[in-house]
Amino acid sequence: MANFLMLINRLALLVLLVTYYCCLGDLTVYAQQFRPGFVYTRNRGRCTPQYWSSRRESWPKMVPQMSTVSKVFGSRAYERYRYDLTLLEAAGRNDDRDNIFAKLVKQSTAALLNSYARKNYPYSAWEVKTMLIQALVSEKSAAVLAQRLSEANEACN
Repeated sequence: MANFLMLINRLALLVLLVTYYCCLGDLTVYAQQFRPGFVYTRNRGRCTPQYWSSRRESWPKMVPQMSTVSKVFGSRAYERYRYDLTLLEAAGRNDDRDNIFAKLVKQSTAALLNSYARKNYPYSAWEVKTMLIQALVSEKSAAVLAQRLSEANEACN
């Protein structure tokens, strides 16, 4: 009888712990979704890489979030970037301050999404893909295109 009671107590403790962790997980998700922002926040445009990586808007069906950079942009991109780098990861990169090719893929991803999703975006999808491939030849050309696409992404809305 004592073994049976000990087993019931352990089972009750296990149920209590599982319930606690499930509720704690829900609270964490709730806190992340509804945390207050700063009083003065910079309003990012609807065309920036930060916007697209936040998943606030559905991505165009032509470029799913989990598509790889190498499949979307072609074999030259395969040579420069990880073969499994997804477009979502590329848009959300934060290592683009010192790495110009990281900035290029980040801005190119946003530009490609904008070309499909924004009616008045200045570049077509084909142009964005072609310009990225051409800019991969040197750091200078990558920097020029990254800046150009960054300006187009910031100006778009």
